[in-house]
Amino acid sequence: MVADEPLMVVEHSAARTRILDAALELFARHGVSATSLQMIADAIGVTKAAVYHQFPAKDQIVLAVTARELGRLVPALERAEALGAGPAARDELLVVVIEMAVRDRRLVSTLQFDPVVVKLLAEHEPFRGFMARLYGVLLADSGEDARLEAAMLAGAISSAVMNPLAADIDDDTLRDRLTDLSRRLIGLPEKGRRR
Repeated sequence: MVADEPLMVVEHSAARTRILDAALELFARHGVSATSLQMIADAIGVTKAAVYHQFPAKDQIVLAVTARELGRLVPALERAEALGAGPAARDELLVVVIEMAVRDRRLVSTLQFDPVVVKLLAEHEPFRGFMARLYGVLLADSGEDARLEAAMLAGAISSAVMNPLAADIDDDTLRDRLTDLSRRLIGLPEKGRRR
């Protein structure tokens, strides 16, 4: 992925996929800074040189992992954008964001709060563009209150799926309740609970 390329779903070779899977697991467990290329190599049983052959720098692994994970939102974002501005588009995207956060509970803190990831994403144009599109759908407008609302929503979803108070809540219940509460937060009507 180059700097001016939009974020999109990318197919990786088997070797790169193994590296990304191991890196994601290690990032979730230890954080990005504490994960070395040697740790990634050891996790998949290859040499560090083999990892370097696929990804010459750890930053490239971080960007590829993040692009792969966020890329799973691209189809939902495109569907929401096709619906145009309004509650239906916001709800379409909100549901998928929450489903992804609940499904990948242990990864949420790495992708949203790890300082290395935050810095790289802030500097990487495809991610900034993707996040602008994402929040463009989720926000009712671009004013200060709407941006604060989006920040609160992102923090609320992340905190809820990672918080020890929610650790014993099954995924279906957590997804349903979090969706209802998030809809309330951003002024969308609640819908019937799924069971």
